[in-house]
Amino acid sequence: MTTLTGRPAMRSPGRPPIRRDVERAFWVKIAEGLTSEDAAIACGVSGPVGSRWFRERGGMPSIQLSPPSGRYLSFEEREEIALLKAQGEGVREIARRLSRSPSTISRELRRNAATRGGQLNYRASIAQWKAELVARRPKTPKLVANERLREYVQDRLAGDIRFPDGTPVAGPQEPQWKGRNKPRRQDRRWATSWSPEQISNRLKADFPDDDSMRISHEAIYQALYIQGRGALKRELVTCLRTGRALRVPRARSRKRANGHVTADVMISERPAEAEDRAVPGHWEGDLIIGTGRSAIGTLVERTTRFTMLLHLPRMDGYGVEPRVKNGPALAGRGAEAVKDAIATTITTLPEQLRRSLTWDRGKELAQHAQLRIDTGLQVYFADPHSPWQRGTNENTNGLLRQYFPKGTDLSRWQADELEAVALALNNRPRKTRGWKTPAEALNEHPLSVQQAGVATTG
Repeated sequence: MTTLTGRPAMRSPGRPPIRRDVERAFWVKIAEGLTSEDAAIACGVSGPVGSRWFRERGGMPSIQLSPPSGRYLSFEEREEIALLKAQGEGVREIARRLSRSPSTISRELRRNAATRGGQLNYRASIAQWKAELVARRPKTPKLVANERLREYVQDRLAGDIRFPDGTPVAGPQEPQWKGRNKPRRQDRRWATSWSPEQISNRLKADFPDDDSMRISHEAIYQALYIQGRGALKRELVTCLRTGRALRVPRARSRKRANGHVTADVMISERPAEAEDRAVPGHWEGDLIIGTGRSAIGTLVERTTRFTMLLHLPRMDGYGVEPRVKNGPALAGRGAEAVKDAIATTITTLPEQLRRSLTWDRGKELAQHAQLRIDTGLQVYFADPHSPWQRGTNENTNGLLRQYFPKGTDLSRWQADELEAVALALNNRPRKTRGWKTPAEALNEHPLSVQQAGVATTG
């Protein structure tokens, strides 16, 4: 068979693996922001297969995502060859129908045919598997072949922190690495922690005349995230800024953070009257966060600076029942709890003081559509990383930290205590209001609206 096929003997494939074009389509879907399971199902494979691909490759594709050129036979062409061969067509007829050279078809039928039973039986799936297996050109990674380069990269990435006299700093006790994604609320390893991009560009400055001391930042990321890709251990991902065990595609992270924010609720769609603060009734809101996932909601009126606080108590079962994926947020700061708290508080005001609400991009207001239906309040979201678009609320949150410092449990305060704090803020004179208090400024508005209405009807 070696003489007949013109290639060395190959092991029996058993069940042929999934084709490379299917895996390529999977990573394209991942780049679009789909989850591993959804991307796998969209490509015709099972969800567990997609999860395994994503985990084994550290969230990074190990193959080229651009579609292959027409130089090589595709799987569809191999299916056509197998069909025509079964119908008894000759090599030249098959080549004519596929617009290929007869030598290409002849070589394909000889090299990539199945050889079980001592005969050449051409099947498209076996031929595709053999072609992909032979086409592999594994290269030794730079960090494996170049020890000097590997030591440089590893020292800048995971080197010890040292005192000015050169002695190492012990730092905190390093927890055992379990491969979990982005550790939280625990000590992390103290290391030099240069980013791969910093390492890649610094090599050019430290070794300007040595071309062997060059490596791209993507190659360093692949050495860290992809199993068996390089000489760096997977646990060194803890030395990266994020500490993630899996690399998160950019589109997926954007989609996860902003899935509830659509174009029609962006701050750019907010009425102009809210920007100039001429008409009361436009509010800004956010949460101030404490320990144990505790939180207090804040609402501030843009014109008068009137403040209202939202009581977000723990729900029944918090700390007792185990956390359920996609279940209710028992800590009290979930989307439904925040929506109900805003509706209960804002509806105590006259309708003319409930015009709009500008919120941060947090998931706690994911039910903004239902809130609009319940209260008539138009909800808008600020741009990412733009706290100045809610400057009044940010300033008020800073004032509230005098009463609710960071690092304290905010769930211990009851609704009447929050109301007392809000009353204290609303009775402070404000320079922006001509030293009137927010409460006085808000009380003036319903009176002025009522007087204007009487004058018009009269």
